[in-house]
Amino acid sequence: VMAVEQMPIKDWYSILGADPSANVSDLKQKYQKLVLMYHPDKQSTDAPAGTVEERVQKFIEIDQAWKILGNEETKREYDLQRCEDDLRSIGPVDAQVYLEEMSWNEDDQSFYLSCRCGGKYSVSKDEAEEVNLISCDTCSLIIELLHHN
Repeated sequence: VMAVEQMPIKDWYSILGADPSANVSDLKQKYQKLVLMYHPDKQSTDAPAGTVEERVQKFIEIDQAWKILGNEETKREYDLQRCEDDLRSIGPVDAQVYLEEMSWNEDDQSFYLSCRCGGKYSVSKDEAEEVNLISCDTCSLIIELLHHN
């Protein structure tokens, strides 16, 4: 049995053949087009069994992708997670901080912390609730925002 590598996170956008910046109505169009192509009821009966299997798998994936991306809430969570996965692949976390260790910037309503390179980590008040990783605006260091549970 081949060991299946754990994918960190499925790329639902590429399953729909869409760009991560696509809006929901755009995603819906792509979804509907794919569903027509892959729907189990739309398959020709003389297709080889393997193909039917694959198409059913594909259909399930397309359906899952739409369940996640077609809903503002789950889409936002997924986008955040994608963003974090991208950051994690960039490099190691340099430090772990709690929000109260960061300084408050009244002007743009954000929390910030100076990086040792002289750059700045900053996160808006809204994002601070949800974000776990923040990258420096100058170098490639990342800090992890810890939340008191």
